[in-house]
Amino acid sequence: MPCTPRAPAGRPEPEAVRHGTFPAGAVVVKAVPPWAGRNYLLLTGATVIANLGSSGALIATAFAVLAAGGSGTEVGLVAAARTVPLLCFLLVGGAVADRFPRHRVMVAANALSCFSQGLFALLVLAGEPRLWQMALLAALGGTGQAFFAPASEGMVLASVSGDQAGRAFAVFRMGMNGANIGGAALGGALVAAVGPGWVLAVNSAAFALAAALRAFLDVSGVPERGPGGGMLHDLRDGWREVASRPWLWAVVVQFSIVNAVVSAAEAVYGPLVAEQHLGGPGPWGLALAAFGVGTVGGALLMARVRPRRMLLTGALCVFPLALPSAALAVPLPAAGLTTVMFTTGIAIEVFAVTWMTALHQEIPEEKFSRVSSYDWLGSLALVPPATALAGPVQDAIGRRAALWGCSALIVLLTAAVLCVPDIRRLTRRTTPEPAAGVPAARTAGATEPDTAAAE
Repeated sequence: MPCTPRAPAGRPEPEAVRHGTFPAGAVVVKAVPPWAGRNYLLLTGATVIANLGSSGALIATAFAVLAAGGSGTEVGLVAAARTVPLLCFLLVGGAVADRFPRHRVMVAANALSCFSQGLFALLVLAGEPRLWQMALLAALGGTGQAFFAPASEGMVLASVSGDQAGRAFAVFRMGMNGANIGGAALGGALVAAVGPGWVLAVNSAAFALAAALRAFLDVSGVPERGPGGGMLHDLRDGWREVASRPWLWAVVVQFSIVNAVVSAAEAVYGPLVAEQHLGGPGPWGLALAAFGVGTVGGALLMARVRPRRMLLTGALCVFPLALPSAALAVPLPAAGLTTVMFTTGIAIEVFAVTWMTALHQEIPEEKFSRVSSYDWLGSLALVPPATALAGPVQDAIGRRAALWGCSALIVLLTAAVLCVPDIRRLTRRTTPEPAAGVPAARTAGATEPDTAAAE
């Protein structure tokens, strides 16, 4: 959406008058912040709906496999079937999203996910689905996510003016994280009440509704995409964007390892520690829920605070990610672990908002999805081997040593990233509002050079 001067308080936005939402001269009661325009509300609403369904579907998929007579190993195989195509197609998805209108790529990806989850639901409701069928449908869902994720990264911040980008992304993530928490709780209850097939059907309907909302995005102010030089040329161009920015590739390398060790600790070691020392799955589930609540709190904080040195603030907030592994290594009692997880959720959400704001300020809009795809690939590539190797590492050196090793790696990598000068120096820029017709994505990171407080 083009950036235009904001209307006086109590008056309709210029876009609202142009698009016929309000009659000229009408007085409008502010039900939403003035920066939350039509595109932003559509994107946020679609994401909340899709995440409510998807969070429950993750639980439903596991129980569908078990209900069909599968073992824990087969649950893992179906999960891996989703992850593998996600990793394989991420870079292609980024190049496609920079070549074609991003909202159309998002709608097509949602349609594929709707189809795969709908067919999965029919198989489960009709009888006993076979393992290969469930794995194939999970792979289709992973493929859809590979195309959706890079396309979606830039759309939210492109829907608001530059000085509100960080706040808009924080509020967006608050809704997204809240939907993840609520969806998991609701999905678990529905699986117990009506079975996994109906939960998968709800997820399919959620994807359909999200696709319909995204189809109504107004992209009239986004410039036409050039023809480009082919897929490989686009991928090389995206890689040059990443490699030419030390702050960018340093953080991508950092999180390729950080995400891997965090996933190993939470997916493998955490449940074992909870079973032996904390009283079983209940306290562990409470700790994970506390992390989710912390992410909502972090997003709420970042909706009010806009640090001038974005990356420095974000990098410092990565250090607390070492705390959960250390708490499991001790191990702390359930109350202590829950407190640690809540604090960690706040910190990592601060990083997420500052990171996305920095990307949107520094990366050209027409190359954003390609850069985002490299970011996603780096963040996910080492997770499968790390979770697979967690057990053998525990057998070789012991669980406590493995958990302390996870904490040490996070601390050392974060300290190394802080040695990169651009991480410490990159600041939020202040630029004038662009003329009409210039997409907001080009100035999405620009705000006041201060840690502004509440609106």
